[in-house]
Amino acid sequence: MIKLFSIAMVMESFSEVKRELPAPPVFFGIFTFATLMLMLYLVLRLDRD
Repeated sequence: MIKLFSIAMVMESFSEVKRELPAPPVFFGIFTFATLMLMLYLVLRLDRD
């Protein structure tokens, strides 16, 4: 019984389940780019002082 349960768990973990992102991939790229640009701006701005 336990062996069948463990085999079922392994098979379920290897099954190809389509996972949905909460937003389109383009949004993640734009968000990351904007965040890095803001951080770069702040670092360069602090360097001037």
